[in-house]
Amino acid sequence: MKKILMSRGADKVVSTCVKVQPGEEVVIITEESKMRIAEAVAAAVYRVGAHPILTIMEPREQDSQEPPRTIAAAMKTSDAFISIVGKSITHTNAVKEATQNGSRGVVLTQFSEDMMIHGGIECNFEEAKVVCKAMAAALAGSGEIVLTTAAGTNLRYSAAGRRGNSLYCMVEKGEFSTIPTVEANVSPVEGTANGVIVADASIPYIGIGVLDEPVRLTVENGFITSIEGGKQAEMLKADLAAKQDPNVYNIAEMGVGLNPQCRFMGFMLEDEGVYGSAHIGIGTSITLGGVVKASCHYDLIMKDATIVADGKTLMEAGKALV
Repeated sequence: MKKILMSRGADKVVSTCVKVQPGEEVVIITEESKMRIAEAVAAAVYRVGAHPILTIMEPREQDSQEPPRTIAAAMKTSDAFISIVGKSITHTNAVKEATQNGSRGVVLTQFSEDMMIHGGIECNFEEAKVVCKAMAAALAGSGEIVLTTAAGTNLRYSAAGRRGNSLYCMVEKGEFSTIPTVEANVSPVEGTANGVIVADASIPYIGIGVLDEPVRLTVENGFITSIEGGKQAEMLKADLAAKQDPNVYNIAEMGVGLNPQCRFMGFMLEDEGVYGSAHIGIGTSITLGGVVKASCHYDLIMKDATIVADGKTLMEAGKALV
């Protein structure tokens, strides 16, 4: 039954999000555990008269690990690509080079079959696009951005010279987006972020998911210098230390969730899209406008954000004002 129910979501991904046209070559990147979703998407590509090219790889060992060279080459020469994997390949050179070469793509990381049927996928992406683009434009190039929450987050940084990115689940040539998160984001200028991050919603990586208690992180000159909290904080701290890569502590992104259909459930692309939330991405920033490539990119998500850019309030206690 789920195979039938997933067809509506698959059609939305193909026809609304990627706007696949007859005759196009669409590379679908997946792994064995996601095959039923990938097959539903491939069938939707075939229904519109395009050519689905289904590539199956071994699951990546960690998020942000590059896909195999053969798959990266196929992505680069495709008209469009759709990634349906467990470990994220979003923040990789493969995605960056594919979009630079004119392909357009979407990523469905950690997608479950239920997510193809209910939740963020049900959002009216055309409507969400309006506020998402406005938020991204307001963040772009700001000299000082201040992020605060009632839970204790107080982070300041500069985005001078940085582009604003609007990810609203629909792409044109040379663009990529995540699904079903709707988010506007910006990459802070390296070395400018200072303050405190208190993640009180979710860290949807390495088995952490929805938080049982807050994780508090101190930031100095663009890097995390301490991580405090309970068991989940210790999981994050140990994982980052094990990577033996100082760039994993880089403040890479501030994202703003703008999908009213998303709910916190422990899956990355649902959690970071929750309307009114904010997330600080750490590690790799090269796909967002920054210059850092790290061995991972994790998002630390908090509820009911207040965001002020160059003195203008863009979001107040989780309500967008742009």
